[in-house]
Amino acid sequence: MSKIRQILKLSYCRYYSVQQAKKRLPIIACKRPELNHFEGQTYSKFDGIKLASQGWLHPKSKNDYFIIYGNANKKEEKEVYRKSFEEIGLCSELREVMSQLGYSMPTAIQAKSFSPIIQGHNTAVTAETGCGKTLAYLLPILQHILEWKPYVQEDFNSPLAVVITPSRELALQIGEVVQSITQNLNINISTLVGGKTKQKMLNPPIEYSDLLITTLGAYSKLVTTGIFKIHNVHHIVLDEADSLLDDSFIDKLSNLMRKFSIQFKVDIKSPPQGCQVTLVSATLPHELPEAVTSFMDPQSLRTVTTNNIHKILPHVPHKFLRLGKAQKPAELLKLVQADVNQQKPVMIFSNKTATCDFLAMFLNENNIECININGQMAVPLKLGKFEMFKSGKVNVLSCTDIASRGLDTLRTRHIINYDFPLYTAEYLHRTGRTGRLGSADDCHVTNFVAWPKEIQLVQKIETAVRKNVPLPNVNANIKRQIQDRIAKSSAAALL
Repeated sequence: MSKIRQILKLSYCRYYSVQQAKKRLPIIACKRPELNHFEGQTYSKFDGIKLASQGWLHPKSKNDYFIIYGNANKKEEKEVYRKSFEEIGLCSELREVMSQLGYSMPTAIQAKSFSPIIQGHNTAVTAETGCGKTLAYLLPILQHILEWKPYVQEDFNSPLAVVITPSRELALQIGEVVQSITQNLNINISTLVGGKTKQKMLNPPIEYSDLLITTLGAYSKLVTTGIFKIHNVHHIVLDEADSLLDDSFIDKLSNLMRKFSIQFKVDIKSPPQGCQVTLVSATLPHELPEAVTSFMDPQSLRTVTTNNIHKILPHVPHKFLRLGKAQKPAELLKLVQADVNQQKPVMIFSNKTATCDFLAMFLNENNIECININGQMAVPLKLGKFEMFKSGKVNVLSCTDIASRGLDTLRTRHIINYDFPLYTAEYLHRTGRTGRLGSADDCHVTNFVAWPKEIQLVQKIETAVRKNVPLPNVNANIKRQIQDRIAKSSAAALL
C-alpha cells in the first residue's frame, strides 16, 4: 500500500511541476512553444542549444519570431545599494539639491562610483544604459569643485574640471543637467561645442568657468591655440569613452590628454596637484587598457560596474522578427500606426542615412508625422529636430546611431530596429534608449531581422540569453577596424 502511495505522490508532484511550468512566463517565448526557455533551464553539452533562430537563414523561416522577456517571473530585479546620499559621503549642499530634484536615494552605480572618484582614483564607470551614470560622476566632481574653489585663483577660460563627449547633442544635454543641479550653487558652468570654432579662435570667449562640458574637437583646438588653459584642470571625464577611444577619435584624444599631468592617484588636497580621469560608458571594449596606454597607466584605473553590464535588461521585452526585405515597410507602418494611435513615442533605427531619410518620407506620405535625424545633417537642424521629439511635439523619430548614445530619450516607449545593427555594442546602446530609469512600464523593443549577418548576431544574442552570460563581442573598436581594413584592401587593389 505504501508503494502505491509513493507512486501516486510522485505522479502528483510531476503533474504539479508541469502545471507550474506552464504558468510561468518563459525567459524566451517562441512562435514554436517547444523552443521556449525557462528560468533555470540548462542544456546538454552533447545535444547543444536549440535556438529559435537556428533555421533563419532559410527563406521559409520568414515570419518566425521569438521574444526575450528576461526573468519575467520575479519582480524587476535592480541592484540596489541600501545607502543614502549622506551615507556615501555627499555633502549637505548637494544632498539638498538632490532632494529638491526628487532623488531620495542613489542608484547602485552612483553609490559604487562616489567613493573612488571622490578619493581621487582614476575610475572606469561601466553600467547599463539608463541607470544614472551621468550623476554618478557629476556629483563627486561638483563636490570636489565646491571644496577646491576657495583655494584656486580664479582665471578666465581655466576650468577645474572638464567633461569631454563625442557629440554636440550629448554635450548640450549634460550641460542642461549640470545647470539644473548648480543653479543655486556657487559653481560656474560652460558648454562648448563645435560648429563655430574658427569664430571663437578669432574672437575668443572670456568667461570664468569651474566645469566645462565640451566636445573633443572643439576643446582640442582651443587648448592647442591657448584660448582655454589647462593648468587648473584637476578632473577630466571621457563620457561615452568607448566612442572616444575608438580609432576615429583616439589620435586626437591622445594628443590632448598627453598635455595633462595625469596621476596614478591624485592627492585630494585642496587644490590637488595632479589630474584624475574618469571613463564612462555603457559598453567596455576589450581594447580599453591598450587604448588608454597612450596617455595614462591603465593599471591605475579602478573599474566600477553593475550586475547587468553587457546584458539585455529583463524589464523590457525584446521581439526578434524574421522578415524578408520587402516585408519591412508594411510591418513598420503597422507597428508605428499602432504606436501613434496609443500616443507612444517611438524611435526607428536604420544603419544608413539614406534609409533613415526614406523611412521618414515613407511614414509622412502615409499620414504619420515623422522627423529624421542623422549625422549628415547641419548641426542647427539636427538639434532642432531632436528637441521636437524630446519635448513631445512629434512622437515618431527616424534616426541612425547618432541618436543611440547618451541622449535623453526618457519618454521613448518603443524602439524599432528597422535595420538590425551588426555589432553588439550598438544593439545595447540603441535598445537602451527605452526602459531607462524613470521610463514608463510598458516599454519594448522590436527588431526586424532580414540579412545573413543580422541573423548571425541574433543567434549569438539568443545563445547568450539561454546560457545566462553577457553578450559576446561588446566592442566599439571592431567596427572602425573592419572599415579600415576594407579601405586598405580596396586601396591596395587599386595599386
